[in-house]
Amino acid sequence: MFGYLRNQPIFILLYLLLCLTANAQTSITIEGTVRDVNNVPLSKVSVLLDRSQTAFTDENGHYVFNNVSAFSEHTIRFTYTGFETVQQKVKGNKLDVTLVPATSELQTVEITGRTETGYKNTASFIGTKTATPLIDVPQSISYVTKELMQDQASVRMGDVVKNFSGVNQFTFYDDITIRGFRINGGSTTQLLNGLRTFTGFWKQPMVNYLERVEVIKGPASALFGNASPGGAINRVTKKPLAVDRKSLSFTMGSFNNVRTLADFTGPLNDQKTILYRLNIGYENTQSFRDLQFDKNLVIAPSVSFLPTEKTRINFDAVYNKSNSRLDRGQSILAGGDLYSTPISRSLSATNDYLNEETYTVTASVNHQFSSRLAFNLAYLRTGYTEDLLEHRSANAYAVDSAGKAVPNLVARQSFLRKKSPSSDNASAYLTYNVETGKMSHKLVLGYDYASSKLPVGASQLTASNYQLKSGGVAPYNPARAADYVFYTYTAADGTRMSIPKPNVSSFDINRNDNRLEDPAKYVYALQNSAVMPSFSTISGVYLQDQIKIGNLQLLLGGRFDSYTDRPFYKTDSVTKVTQHAFMPRLGVVYSVLPNVNVYGIYTSGYNPQDAAVQTNPLAGGPFDPITSKLVEAGVKSEWLNGNLTATAAVYRINQKNTLYQANEQGNPDKMIQIGEEVSQGIELDITGRITEDWDIVVTYAFNDAKITNGGKTDSLFLNRQKPNAPKHQGNVWTKYTLPVGPLKGLGMGAGANFVTDRNVSLNATQTLPGYVLVNAALYYKVNKVQLQVNFNNVTNKTYWAGGYDYIRLFPGAPRNWQATIAYTF
Repeated sequence: MFGYLRNQPIFILLYLLLCLTANAQTSITIEGTVRDVNNVPLSKVSVLLDRSQTAFTDENGHYVFNNVSAFSEHTIRFTYTGFETVQQKVKGNKLDVTLVPATSELQTVEITGRTETGYKNTASFIGTKTATPLIDVPQSISYVTKELMQDQASVRMGDVVKNFSGVNQFTFYDDITIRGFRINGGSTTQLLNGLRTFTGFWKQPMVNYLERVEVIKGPASALFGNASPGGAINRVTKKPLAVDRKSLSFTMGSFNNVRTLADFTGPLNDQKTILYRLNIGYENTQSFRDLQFDKNLVIAPSVSFLPTEKTRINFDAVYNKSNSRLDRGQSILAGGDLYSTPISRSLSATNDYLNEETYTVTASVNHQFSSRLAFNLAYLRTGYTEDLLEHRSANAYAVDSAGKAVPNLVARQSFLRKKSPSSDNASAYLTYNVETGKMSHKLVLGYDYASSKLPVGASQLTASNYQLKSGGVAPYNPARAADYVFYTYTAADGTRMSIPKPNVSSFDINRNDNRLEDPAKYVYALQNSAVMPSFSTISGVYLQDQIKIGNLQLLLGGRFDSYTDRPFYKTDSVTKVTQHAFMPRLGVVYSVLPNVNVYGIYTSGYNPQDAAVQTNPLAGGPFDPITSKLVEAGVKSEWLNGNLTATAAVYRINQKNTLYQANEQGNPDKMIQIGEEVSQGIELDITGRITEDWDIVVTYAFNDAKITNGGKTDSLFLNRQKPNAPKHQGNVWTKYTLPVGPLKGLGMGAGANFVTDRNVSLNATQTLPGYVLVNAALYYKVNKVQLQVNFNNVTNKTYWAGGYDYIRLFPGAPRNWQATIAYTF
């Protein structure tokens, strides 16, 4: 007995050693290295073990998993933006892999269909003209994917921009502000798949054919030529996929809205070397605004041809036919408040029309000579036709015999206009990847050419002013009242007064005064100064180097542009104005953690001065281009295994050389180049997926945008917030779908967006109140069918998206709903 007790510690020790040995044999360490085809280690590669453990490679491309079961079979998945995903089974405890560049690395314009689903997008071409992870781009880029647009039942760009930090509507046309600077669809600084285009101005384009909409904040001139200092919008079209997918949807809702959409894609041959995609959209809708309607047809085909693994040829086209009326906004009573007239009241005549056709055609070739060298060539043609008859405000109230405004009568004018502008954009560049010691370089050398033309044949007739007894028309002059025709006006309360008779009937905003008008009775004046033939070109050469040294990345770039304008094109008065500009771009990114990058950037931009001013001998020119500079710093991060991204940015934009009136006695044309504007602020964007069934978008922006020097004519605007640019704005949207249970497939969405008060654009004393809008949605998906109902402006808030003045206000829609049934097969 005593002998047994004396030996017991030995047995206990042996037992513990056996346990430790057994435990050591049941767990192992798995490690390895990830390299590219040039044997260069890749850092920050996402490594997923058995769909449960995640690691990231370090600066030497090394990864490790500890305490892994030795008795199980293991699979590792390697994911890195710009490279093909690799999934392999582990044999032993070591696995080294080589990642091959994805086809998207070849692209100058995005031509490979995006396979991600949800609100998050990983890579973009707009920041560097290469497939660079957004976390590695040293500039703020916001985006909205097609999935978010579908969940919110977005129809037009105005429905989309609320999801961007620092972006909001200027009017309800295709007209927005980015960080306080205005851009619109009528200019060729819009981008389609990274190429310069325009969309017209009066109607926001439908978004059913778009994969996503993205905004690069700050001047983008170093990549795309002259651009707004606030930023540039890039519309990315849906691209062909190598798998068969087809969907149909039908929507009906408020304001007699009917909409049908179709999206078909897949391979056209067994080898999957010819891919196609076809998007079709038709919309017929009225509006909460009197007499307003929209009929739209969109046809967007796309074909990709892959003759070899290294070559891709792509063709894209978008055709949009629109029939509508042009809405010039709401007018209120002179001296009255914003609520003195209904937001539904418009000034249109029942026979007004706006017929538009827009087309874009893109062709691109992408070829990879080797794993290091690739060539890219793309061409985009844009055409637009406008046929317009409208009755609109004359930007003033009608007057009585003494020349005083009649508070409830808005003076009107009528336009007849036809024009067909077009633009061309060609882009060619080489990319070359090379290593010098411990540094890797991604070089881009490119050339762009863009032209914009308004050909001979455009014309505009304008009818305005007051009738003269002699048969002509003229602005009303009370001192010569005897020269004008008068008529008796009867107000809604029965009051009668004798007032000057207008060339185009005035509009009584106290009552529905819309009716059929007879333009044949008007005295028209030819006003072709607004549609004078014009032709402008931009040629640009740029060089960019993306350098990587361990956790540090540098972006060094510069562009030289030559801009030429030919005012009075195709006339005897044609002249030629040429301007040059050089735009540097310097950025830095540092990875403080595998999923957290800090960045900073300095870049510059420019916009040419108006050619008509440049050639005016009385203006005092020639004048230098408008220049801008951006300084920005921020943090970009990825969370929850890369499913959720968060970006925070602080910035300052300075724009100089804006022209203002010199107020020189006897020379009203004299200009002075003293304009200066400053925009500075903070932005926050959170986008992605919290769980497999829970998506979210959160944005916030503080923007302090002021005119700091504007001359005497704009002294009232000095140091005031710029027009239609709220100081604070934000948005939240989230969607959750029940993954299990009897209600599996039921989803709920909810969100809100807000802006604070704003100044209108043409009157420094007129403002618009801030607002908060609440939206919601219900979804139910069973098999291949989804039912969806969206409720917008749930609280029925009265608000205004923007305004020029209190005669031209742009109200938002009251409470409304849309119901959609979609079938995917």
